[in-house]
Amino acid sequence: MMQVNVLRIYNLVYFSLFAIFLSFLPIYLSSIGLSKTEIGLLIGLGGFVGMLAQPMWGIISDRLRTVKKVLLLLILLSVIVGAVLFQSQQMILLYVFVVLMYLFFMPTDPLMESLNVQVSQRHGVAFGSVRMFGALGYAAASMTVGYAGEAGGTTSYVYLFVGYGVLALLLGFLLPDAPVSAKPLLRGDLQAFLKARQTLLFFALILIISIPHRMNDIFIGLYVEHLGGSTVQVGYSWTVMTAVEVLFFAISGRLIKPGKEMVVITMAAGCYAIRFLLSGLASTPETVVWLQLLQGVSFVLFYSASIQFLYRIIPEEWKATGQTMLAVLFFGISGVVGSTAGGWLFDRIGGEKVYLLMSAMAFVGVLFSVAVRRLIEDKSDSGSETITGTG
Repeated sequence: MMQVNVLRIYNLVYFSLFAIFLSFLPIYLSSIGLSKTEIGLLIGLGGFVGMLAQPMWGIISDRLRTVKKVLLLLILLSVIVGAVLFQSQQMILLYVFVVLMYLFFMPTDPLMESLNVQVSQRHGVAFGSVRMFGALGYAAASMTVGYAGEAGGTTSYVYLFVGYGVLALLLGFLLPDAPVSAKPLLRGDLQAFLKARQTLLFFALILIISIPHRMNDIFIGLYVEHLGGSTVQVGYSWTVMTAVEVLFFAISGRLIKPGKEMVVITMAAGCYAIRFLLSGLASTPETVVWLQLLQGVSFVLFYSASIQFLYRIIPEEWKATGQTMLAVLFFGISGVVGSTAGGWLFDRIGGEKVYLLMSAMAFVGVLFSVAVRRLIEDKSDSGSETITGTG
């Protein structure tokens, strides 16, 4: 259990670092004078690079049979790049360093989740009981960065990013590595998995639902400010989101039964639709902040059920690669579409209508999930592997 506790502490620190980059980069870019369209294009380009980089690092991890060493290398490079990014103001430098961050830092997320899942399975504990510490770290960091930005301006972001990054590197040496599969890496197994109908339908469903989710990730801070909110309230919105994640990650193993993941994904998509509809109708930043309480039912159950379903159907020896493929959809393609289209629409039709459009997209996800659920569940009922463990 010592290894599990170390992993829990590391999740707290790592996702604090993730919070600074993911949640407050748009705020930093806005503070130096970029428009919503420019922010969307910048993050969209980064997302495109990340979309290509994530499978590459996943395959490298599987072939080297180590998650930990690849993870720490990428975090080291990310700390160096991030230290420069949060001090840059020239457009050419912003493009270069945002691209480098998506090349090095964003691929750490699927590697971190792969480590969480595989170590949890090895020790027989629930994935959510480990991942909840990441949500706790995200919540605490969001509040810290929000107040720091209000008191010291966005220049404080660089010190926080480097501080959390150095701590993550030091703690990383204590991390356990993912268990190594005894099975050889057979490319044919991966190809068969990727060509399977249930795989294609599952990935299509994830993409449909994750686009409005990523649009919210990227633009919620700017939307809160659009409604008259402060940097502190931006921090509050992320704190509320991630605080409720702690609770739902803790109980997700009890809520998501093996073979019923698609039912949970359908329910989560419906919650997304309601959440974004009410956000689009909101007239005050406080309302938007409190609506983030729905993050538990929408994101946590959607994400956990997606990982659980993926790990039931993918060949054991290709788990890190499979996790990165999920991340390509969740953070890559959806991030590119969400940031570029979202930024352009935000400038032209306003944040309120963007959120109403996001609600409509999530509702399409509900309809699609209902249409494909029976086929996917029939195909996957024979699988027995889950990530919920016995803890």
